[in-house]
Amino acid sequence: MTSLPSPRSLTPEKELDLAIEGMTCASCVARVEKALAKVPGVSSANVNLATERATILAPAGVVSAAALEEAVRKIGYEARAIVATDAPDDLSEKRDAEASALARSLAVAAALTLPVFIVEMGSHLIPALHHWVTMTLGPWNSYLQFALTTLVLFGPGLRFFQKGIPALARLAPDMNALVAIGAGAAYLYSAVATFLPGLLPEGTGYVYFEAAAVIVTLVLFGRMLEARAKGRTGAAIRKLVKLRPKTARLLRDGGPVEVELDAVKVGDILLVRPGDQIPVDGSVTDGSSFVDEAMITGEPVPVEKTAGAKVVGGTINKTGSFSFRAEKVGADTVLAQIIRMVESAQGAKLPIQALVDKVTQWFVPAVMAAALVTFGVWLAFGPEPALSFALVNAVAVLIIACPCAMGLATPTSIMVATGRAAEFGVLFRKGDALQTLRDTSIVAIDKTGTLTEGRPGLTDLIAVNPAERDAVLRLVAAVEGRSEHPIGAALVAAAKEAHLDLPEVTGFEALPGYGVRAEADGRAVTVGADRLMAKLGIDISAFAGEAARLGEEGRSPLYAAIDGKLAAILAIADPVKPSSAAAVASLHKLGRRVVMVTGDNRATAEAIARRLGIDEVLAEVLPDGKVEAVERLRARGARVAFVGDGINDAPALAAADVGLAIGTGTDVAIESADVVLMSGDVGGVVKAIGLSEATIRNIKENLFWAFAYNAALIPIAAGALYPAYGWLLSPMLAAGAMAMSSVFVVGNALRLKRYRPIE
Repeated sequence: MTSLPSPRSLTPEKELDLAIEGMTCASCVARVEKALAKVPGVSSANVNLATERATILAPAGVVSAAALEEAVRKIGYEARAIVATDAPDDLSEKRDAEASALARSLAVAAALTLPVFIVEMGSHLIPALHHWVTMTLGPWNSYLQFALTTLVLFGPGLRFFQKGIPALARLAPDMNALVAIGAGAAYLYSAVATFLPGLLPEGTGYVYFEAAAVIVTLVLFGRMLEARAKGRTGAAIRKLVKLRPKTARLLRDGGPVEVELDAVKVGDILLVRPGDQIPVDGSVTDGSSFVDEAMITGEPVPVEKTAGAKVVGGTINKTGSFSFRAEKVGADTVLAQIIRMVESAQGAKLPIQALVDKVTQWFVPAVMAAALVTFGVWLAFGPEPALSFALVNAVAVLIIACPCAMGLATPTSIMVATGRAAEFGVLFRKGDALQTLRDTSIVAIDKTGTLTEGRPGLTDLIAVNPAERDAVLRLVAAVEGRSEHPIGAALVAAAKEAHLDLPEVTGFEALPGYGVRAEADGRAVTVGADRLMAKLGIDISAFAGEAARLGEEGRSPLYAAIDGKLAAILAIADPVKPSSAAAVASLHKLGRRVVMVTGDNRATAEAIARRLGIDEVLAEVLPDGKVEAVERLRARGARVAFVGDGINDAPALAAADVGLAIGTGTDVAIESADVVLMSGDVGGVVKAIGLSEATIRNIKENLFWAFAYNAALIPIAAGALYPAYGWLLSPMLAAGAMAMSSVFVVGNALRLKRYRPIE
């Protein structure tokens, strides 16, 4: 007996987004994810440290935003539901404000710390300064350091105690807890040595106020640099947001009226002048111009727009002036959808992140245990003053081992990469495609509309008398224009492009399997295959060489006769996009095997494949056979990326390991894809794969640095080199190294902003 699915399984899942405040390291991410996952009804929770967002999947109507926010607040963080009307640049503005606030706190902390550092460390290095401090300040030296350090810890440094102590109380220590314990331990020990020295063993009454103050100052410095660098990772989103004009010129009563963008409704007629940003999506109703669509498609050449042409909000009008009808406004515009796609991809978690999550879940407790062991070993076996050595080395372990760099290693690279991809007109609808695409070895490409223009055109027309070419085209187009065959539309388009007026046609007759004939301008015109010419007794041997050439190129030749005499040979074909051959060559450079999938006959398909340098052809594939074609390729043990644009490509796009949809294609194809190529150019596949490889390489570099840094420096901080070399790592240097590790990871991710596609 088959069991029925549970009611929950029949309920469609809804995605909820939260903005999370207060996260500082990878362990914070793990805790927030765990808290959200425990909320009844939640299917999955994904938290991103770089974007400071949580994405929750739950059956529609089962989980409320309030319940999720409360779950996050209970573990010491702040959460706010993100709704569709939120401005996409809220995060960048927040980071700018955060970086400014950190800069102010850092300035105060540095000003207070500098005298403590100079007096304490300078006394060790400069005998004259030591003499002056001893003779002039005497016991007031410790009191002065105490006062200044107190101001540092409970002024700019108070944030670490406000966050860290409650985290300790919840038995969920984070980075703030490590800093609070480290700086707090050094401060309390020094305070006891200053005011109650009798409580300490003989010879251990040293003060470490400078360590406590410098730790806080350096961590603040690192956080400020990190906030500024993270702000730069969202540069692509800010560029996109800035493309949205604030106003539009609405045509009312025959004249333009400037209105707020939110006031524009579907159906309104808008006026665009030279240099204007187009406010919303629509279709040109009057006028013409050239429009720069580079930020949407990644293509630098302006596109001509005439009556009927589509225009996209955010693109820039160049020369002419035109009016257009608004068809998509607000959240429905292409630009708004692009921003949502980029934000979604930036918040994604790649499979490679799973290792980091497992490590960081236990990392902070392990560090605290290591610090305790360090303290105990030095206290029991260290040289005198053992207590001082134990304290200093335990504090160094606590400070240096913060897992900030681990938490930032993957998300910062994703943020920069997806933003850079958007600048190229490549949109990752699903962030994990960044990793999957890198692992593909076969790129299967649908021919029509992807490698080719997707519309038949006149590729050849060679007249017996070259001077009469236009005259022949004019007559042939007039006659074929009466046919329903695509050949007719292609010939009419070619005649219009040549600015030819078509004459009236009479006596039109279609000859199934042969061609067509009619009278135009009083002349008998016949167009058809070689068998029609043979039937009419017309000798076509004069074009034998041209016919052979067209056959080799996969084009079927047609012939035109006027008044019973051979007039021309012509061919209609779906022209290959100019960029296709270069894209295939670049895919080969990236080590990919390229397979063309088409419903065309094998001769035509193989001719096109030879021209483009394609490795393999799957020809005469019916629309419903494309999924089977993908499965056949995958059965070889390869991961397959499929590139297509039509409705009949949607199943194959969904079935492939990674589906890449040409952005000029159908909505169904785009919705089925993992990656959208806005330019309609196969070169976008090269950009997507190249960027995928660069991103995963960048992430591995970040992870290596983050893990190697901790693996190497924790033992040094614990004093492993002391027995052999007498080396110890000062807590101040530990704080500086910890801060710089995060800055290094973010800085390395930012290198992806300079990525250039392979040519």
